[in-house]
Amino acid sequence: MTYRLFSLLFTAILGTAAPAQENWPQWRGADQRNIAASENLPVTWGESENIVWKAPMPSWSGSSPIIWGDRIFVSTPSAPDPASREQREAGGPEILLLCLSKADGSELWRSEVCKGNPFAMKHNGSSPTPVTDGAHVWTLTGTGVLAAYDMDGNFLWKHELQAEHSPFGLLFGYASSPVLHNGKIIIQVLHGYKTEAPSYLAAYDALMGAPAWYLERRMDVLSETHDAYTTPFLLTEGDKTVMIVTGGGHVTGHDPDTGRELWRAAGLDPQRSKNYRIITSATAGDGMVFAPSRQRPVLGIRTGGEGDVTATHTAWAWTKPGGPDVPTPVYRGGCLYMVDDSGNVRCLDAKTGELFWGPERTAKGIVSASPLLAGNRLYITNEEGVTSVLQLSPDPKLLASNSLPVPEGRVLSSLAVSGDRLYLRTPTHLYCIGKE
Repeated sequence: MTYRLFSLLFTAILGTAAPAQENWPQWRGADQRNIAASENLPVTWGESENIVWKAPMPSWSGSSPIIWGDRIFVSTPSAPDPASREQREAGGPEILLLCLSKADGSELWRSEVCKGNPFAMKHNGSSPTPVTDGAHVWTLTGTGVLAAYDMDGNFLWKHELQAEHSPFGLLFGYASSPVLHNGKIIIQVLHGYKTEAPSYLAAYDALMGAPAWYLERRMDVLSETHDAYTTPFLLTEGDKTVMIVTGGGHVTGHDPDTGRELWRAAGLDPQRSKNYRIITSATAGDGMVFAPSRQRPVLGIRTGGEGDVTATHTAWAWTKPGGPDVPTPVYRGGCLYMVDDSGNVRCLDAKTGELFWGPERTAKGIVSASPLLAGNRLYITNEEGVTSVLQLSPDPKLLASNSLPVPEGRVLSSLAVSGDRLYLRTPTHLYCIGKE
């Protein structure tokens, strides 16, 4: 696509405005696309600028805040014992679900979900992000406890996945977030490095907790390539919803009501490697699924196929440097925005995989959080607590680099949005950021 055509496409996208949303019910928002409806989010902030409130967190976590109405939910370890080196690294020995007031960040209630806090690299036992429907909240821990509560913190039910199925066998700990569809909570366990047990997908009745379906997901790959820290993506086209799962060298599409596999595409492990685990999740839109791997390749796959669609529906593969390893890309209006782990941004033509522009530098530092798209701006938060705000155009411009203190640890959580405010979790605090 030419520069002029890209300019026209970009202008058309910006011409469509949407009202700001108040709820952010799961990781990467209501439709899992990490696109904020508000075009009035703050561009600049710091400890003494545009901070509405900040609330202390008991410990660090890779999980992101979720929001419904006047409440915010976060998963977190308990406070660590400062005398314990192990707890200083991992967080405290319990995993908690906290409910905070959106108005001022005050704690409304907390519940101990489980004891035990496994730790590996950037994961502790609170890495999965909860999900809510406004009447209930479901949380999943790195120990495999899936638990349901009402909005006032009353316990409803729980499952212990490792006891009911098999111990987790991922090299770096469990981190996939649950998703909600048609009254079912759906989870994935894609592993193989430390276990011979099969990877699987499973669903539970959201209200009562009864098992709804279970599907083994077997792939002919080697060792750590079985492992995936991804989260399923629910793609709705017309009246049909397909659940996209990436891991084990493949992308698969499933019926979320039954778990049945509808299609699969190979290509995420082209060298048949022993360590091609996947962290970054898939996204989709306008008849395409975008499936990253371990930096490269990134696949563009046309929707609508059945069976093995590797040859028939793989439209393109990005095989150059610059694909994401941890941050999940964001898609809108023909443009796929990828952020690599060093914070470089690239924009691809989503139909062809060709480069529109990039790499565009942002603040120096490692990026684990997924980028947020709001209007014509992309928000990229690095592990040092610096959020770069990039104005999108055929000639993108860095508008601001906003720093919040990270005295220890690193920022791993993705931004959440409610109305015209951002919610950013650091290792020590949850910040509400809004224009003064």
